[in-house]
Amino acid sequence: MIRVLVADDEALMRAGIRLILENAEDIEVVAEAGDGREAVERCRTQAVDVALLDIQMPSKDGIAAAEDIARLSPRTCVVMLTAFGEEASVTRALRAGASGFLLKDTGPAELIRAVQLAARGEPVLAPRITRQLLDRHMRSGRDTEAALRRTEELTPAERDVLRLLGTGLSNAEIADQLYLSAGTVKAHISRILTRTGCANRVQAAVLAHDAGLLDDR
Repeated sequence: MIRVLVADDEALMRAGIRLILENAEDIEVVAEAGDGREAVERCRTQAVDVALLDIQMPSKDGIAAAEDIARLSPRTCVVMLTAFGEEASVTRALRAGASGFLLKDTGPAELIRAVQLAARGEPVLAPRITRQLLDRHMRSGRDTEAALRRTEELTPAERDVLRLLGTGLSNAEIADQLYLSAGTVKAHISRILTRTGCANRVQAAVLAHDAGLLDDR
């Protein structure tokens, strides 16, 4: 079972998400939180596989909570819930260690699928604003020199995987593009994360943009 925490300051939103997720046979909502501090405490004291965090919460916002959860409960994948138009906040959340983000108007089937993907370490990026977010914010104020230093130890094959990862492709899609097995791609990504110091594949995607790996696509 995938153990999920739902954190949102609106009780009705939490109840709706719980109702949707509990229709899935492999998902169990084990905790709820009304603010960021409570979300961090829940993840610290019990086993949570995926934490769904609203970005805008009282006491401690979702971004600060994501940072604390990444530090105190590294086993937990954090997925941010955001309203359309909050791209700047989403960028900060990804850099804080979130594994991805979803729009609050995400449909039930997509929400369930996103939780399942996050639990497997796959990217969870809302398609409608992924490209807009990355193109608008990753090119603004990025430290290309520092990013290139972090990627200089990668092999050519790993750089190819990182470049495609930066476009938001799944492991299977990267494998198809590069004519590799899904297992080989997974192994490449594991080495990429270790060598670049990225906490998750979303941070690696941001690094790919910062390093300019997608500029000539």
